[in-house]
Order: sequence, then C-alpha cells, then structure tokens
Amino acid sequence: MNTTIATKNGRLIGKIAIIFFLIANTIWLFIPFLMAGLWSFVDPKAPWSYPDMLPPSLSLERWVNVWQQTSLPEAMLNSYTIAPVVALIAILLAIPTAYAFGRMQFRGKKVAELLTLIPLVIPGMIIALFFSQMLLSLNITTPFIGIVIGHTVMALPYAIRILSAGFSAVPQDLIDASRDLGASKLTTFKDVYLPMLKPSFLAAIIFCLVKSLEEFAIAFVIGSPDFITVPTILYSFLGYSFIRPNAAVVSLILMIPNIILMMIIEKLLKGNYLSQSTGKA
Repeated sequence: MNTTIATKNGRLIGKIAIIFFLIANTIWLFIPFLMAGLWSFVDPKAPWSYPDMLPPSLSLERWVNVWQQTSLPEAMLNSYTIAPVVALIAILLAIPTAYAFGRMQFRGKKVAELLTLIPLVIPGMIIALFFSQMLLSLNITTPFIGIVIGHTVMALPYAIRILSAGFSAVPQDLIDASRDLGASKLTTFKDVYLPMLKPSFLAAIIFCLVKSLEEFAIAFVIGSPDFITVPTILYSFLGYSFIRPNAAVVSLILMIPNIILMMIIEKLLKGNYLSQSTGKA
C-alpha cells in the first residue's frame, strides 16, 4: 500500500517537473529564439507591427545589409581571434592551481578556492573600469592584448573549477602504479592524468570560449571605439538608434556559434574517457 502510494506520488512529481521544465524552457529559450529569428527575416519594405501576428513578408535582406554595411565581419574576426587565445592561456594558467585544489591538501585551501571565484561575483563593468586603469598604469595600450588579458581573468575561475574537479576524480591507485613502474612526473601526467582529463579539458575550453565571445564590459571599455567585438557591435544596435531587426541578426550571430559549441562538447563528452583509459570500456 505505502509502496504504491509512493510510486504514484513519485510519478506525479516527475510529470510536474517535466511540465515545468518544458514551460520554463519555452518561455526562457524557445520564444526569444523564435522572435529573434522572425525579426531577423523581416523584409525592410514590409515592416512588422501590431496587430500583425507574423511578419507580412520575409527576406534575407537584413542579413545582407548588416554584413555589407556594418563592421560585423571585423567584429567577428576580432571575437573569434581573441576567444581561442583566451581559452588556451586560461587552460595553461589554470592547470597548476587546479592540480593543487584537486590533488593536494594545504592550510587555507577553502579560502583560496573562494578567492578564485571573485571575478564571478563582481559586476563586469566595475572590473572593466578598474582593469583599464591598471592597463594604463602598466603602459599596455594595445586593445587586443588588453582584452585578451581581461577575458583570461574572467575565464580563469571556470577553468580552475572544472579542471580541479577533473584532477580530483583521477584514481590514486593508478598514479601510484605509474610511479611504482618508474614513470617520471611528466610521463605520469601524460599517460595517467591526460586521458582521464579529456572531458574536463573539453568542458573548460568550451566555457572559456563562450565566456570570451559573450563578454561585453571589458571589450567595450578597453577596445571601443576602434576595436570592436560582436557584443560591442550588438550594443550599438541597442543604443539610441535602436533597430530591432538588425539587433536580431547580430544576436543570432552571437548565439548560434555558442549553441554549436555546446553541441560539439555534448557529442565529445559522450565517450567514457575514464573507462576507456582504465581498460573497462
């Protein structure tokens, strides 16, 4: 009797959770994405306005105009040049700290872990303003270098937390076995740690790429008006000369690559690297 009631309640709770999840994602993701898509294809010769439920005419003219008449190609080149550099530097800088957090015990470890999260809780514009002053004090005036440094600082907490979780998941008996066989520290890292850290590295890279591509405050404060990225050019369409269809085009251009990146990491993470590396696949 009690088991039956518990099962029915569990199924009811599961159904409610699924329904809530679908409703929340529809409101939060599907509808905004759909509206942005519709606005981006509105024909300039046939404006879309109330009470029309759908655009009277669709065309690719907005996409062509934004690509040809704005600095979007330059902004995309800048964004997709900065992001890989930021991801690479952030991963390299995060490895020692992540190893210490994941494999070592020392006094003040919890405090140190909390300190690495500071960039996540401070508003981006405040960081950008103080960071720009620091760059001027260091005589770093090249926008590309300044933005790369700033984005790396913002991406480091993600890389450290993800990689530290990966390091802590590596079985100690495999490390001991490698050392007993006479492997050096470098060989142990290459043959034991790396195969098991593949999911963590991939996830950290994707998070760093997405964080750099979407970051606005540092790119705006340090780079504008000469050095533009996709978020800063999107801001120009949301300013005083607000043009919703153009903003929708740039929003999709900013959002679609991030969705593709997340799909790639989801596909790559389907492989069970841990079981493969231990011979249990």
